[in-house]
Amino acid sequence: MLITHDTRCALDTVVDLVNTKPEDDAAADGLPDVAGLADFTRGHAVSDIGMLSESDLAAVREVRARFAAIFAAPDAHTAAEMINDLVAAAGTTPRLTNHDGYDWHVHYFAPGASLADHLAADCGMALAFFVVAGEEERLRRCEAPDCRRAFVDLSRNRSRRYCDSRTCGNRLHVAAYRARRKEAAG
Repeated sequence: MLITHDTRCALDTVVDLVNTKPEDDAAADGLPDVAGLADFTRGHAVSDIGMLSESDLAAVREVRARFAAIFAAPDAHTAAEMINDLVAAAGTTPRLTNHDGYDWHVHYFAPGASLADHLAADCGMALAFFVVAGEEERLRRCEAPDCRRAFVDLSRNRSRRYCDSRTCGNRLHVAAYRARRKEAAG
């Protein structure tokens, strides 16, 4: 599957956005306030946004919840319906642009759109490309029992199971090894 630069950026953004939501009430929200939202947009080089407000924060958190539901969708039909609703609500307006040193690419958000609509349109379309390509199973949640972070499996054979093989994957492999050793020692 060919993934363009802007689609990859949108995928990274949507995964990171979904993962700002804490898994439980004890963990801190990754978007705690407007300053955190501004940091998120700068960190992901989200273009064409103005001053952010509390209403932007609330709207982005709502979009985040809708994206999280897409990553949990049981099948392509359900994911497609969710993506269609999300992108339609954002008032998608595809347009070619070249800015900030990037060659021509497509922005799906309307000029002057809110940050939530911007994210819904661009990131929603990036996810839509996976459904169109029959690759929606690549939109996953980490299989580690104590981690449910979202990720996009870009491995060649669709075999990635953990959000990060160095942390979640390695931790589970070490635990399984120790359990086998303990059982063998009996």
